[in-house]
Amino acid sequence: MDISGQIALVTGGGSGLGEATARRLARQGARVAVLDLSADAAARVADQIGGIGIAVDVSDPAAVEAAFARVAAELGVPRIVVNCAGIGTAGRILPRDGALPLEAFERTLRVNLYGSYVVLSHAARAMAGAEPLDGDGARGVIINTASVAWQDGQIGQAAYAASKGGIVSMTLPAARELARFGIRVMAIAPGLFETAMSAGLPPEARTALEAGLPFPSRIGRPNEFAMLVEQIVQNPLLNGEVIRIDSAVRLAPK
Repeated sequence: MDISGQIALVTGGGSGLGEATARRLARQGARVAVLDLSADAAARVADQIGGIGIAVDVSDPAAVEAAFARVAAELGVPRIVVNCAGIGTAGRILPRDGALPLEAFERTLRVNLYGSYVVLSHAARAMAGAEPLDGDGARGVIINTASVAWQDGQIGQAAYAASKGGIVSMTLPAARELARFGIRVMAIAPGLFETAMSAGLPPEARTALEAGLPFPSRIGRPNEFAMLVEQIVQNPLLNGEVIRIDSAVRLAPK
């Protein structure tokens, strides 16, 4: 798909991987709707790239539906939808205080997995009703963000790994179902990247993490994630697959 002239929608677009993705798509000529839980963050990025910013909680179906309606009214049908919204949580199944962190588990799945599904479903409905873009009958592409924790979940990441594993598991069946509408579904599983979560790491912890990265031996840059988004959008045969982007790292148990 040629990105220039298309409408794109990026959740979590106010920071980190989502911000880099929104900026890169805009540089390639897309008109971008930046969705973020923070209204200020969404507006900041949108103003800088000539898009529109919308405050939305992706785990709220009504809010997501309203956001898609606004995008359709102001920009048009989004043909590129990238789910970057998510939360990173850490907590043991059996913490030392004996409490069971069930609420944290539920919230993690609700934002990361359920939120991604809500956005995917609204994106699919919008794209399915649009005209094909090419001779193949392509109508759009949806890219969800998983994590290498899907396969390499560490101690304390049961909720996070489960939420990202769910994203991986729904990729192929979603791609197969939506194929008849000309809609592709992909997932990216990033490793260690420069985000708000990694920014708070002590220098010694960061050094230790980078030492375990085969090559390149550094934390990934958000624009490198955005580069992969761009390549997925442009390559019509990428469908129903999960791509790790991680310097060949395999996370240790803790």
